[in-house]
Amino acid sequence: MIYPERSRRANNQIIVPLDVPDLQSAIALVDRLPQVSFWKVGLELFTSSGPTILEVLKSRQKRIFLDLKFHDIPNTVAGACRSAASYGVDLLTIHATAGRDALKAATEAVQVGAAQAGVKPPQLIAITLLTSISTRQLAFDLKIPLELPEYALEMALIAQESGLNGAVCSPQEAAQLRQTCGNDFLLVCPGVRPTWAEKTDQKRSLTPAQAIQAGADYLVIGRPITAATEPELAWNKIVEELTTVL
Repeated sequence: MIYPERSRRANNQIIVPLDVPDLQSAIALVDRLPQVSFWKVGLELFTSSGPTILEVLKSRQKRIFLDLKFHDIPNTVAGACRSAASYGVDLLTIHATAGRDALKAATEAVQVGAAQAGVKPPQLIAITLLTSISTRQLAFDLKIPLELPEYALEMALIAQESGLNGAVCSPQEAAQLRQTCGNDFLLVCPGVRPTWAEKTDQKRSLTPAQAIQAGADYLVIGRPITAATEPELAWNKIVEELTTVL
């Protein structure tokens, strides 16, 4: 049975990354998946195309997750956030490990930048811990003595206390963050993999349905869709899966 309202909700909760090297490839992917309403622009594409890709997406009434993961001293972070806010994107990321001063400076800067440009400010989202990092790497490589779920929670709480709108976390940490940070704190979950897709470099993944049930607001799903032989069919399959839990 088809549930149109559930399908619309599923569509709005899936963010597809434009993890391609140039503007032409990005436009081709957007054209191939017109049903996708929310796209992520990361470092590789933004470095090669600049804000042109944002203009293209906005001209097509798409929502934009500008995932540049700012991490620098407070003054530099504030300047970057002020500039990024002028683009009128929907979500913008900064590493929680930049520290409270940088996070607070960023929250103020996005308001200023958006006001100067006459656009709605983006929701500022903190990176808790990259989903490619395992528990072992956190302890042995990064020398952080906390258990991984506890570390992710601490980063989310710092972000929330600093005035940010939400956090990026693996779906495995979503339930704990949702319980502690409340329903108004956005949770964006990469590392989401359907059962029929390879996990690749994602160490801490769940299926789309499991991630939503854990409390995720948005799911970032890339290669299971974009690297599929038939991306449209992969997209439809994931949306159908999500309608069973929405």
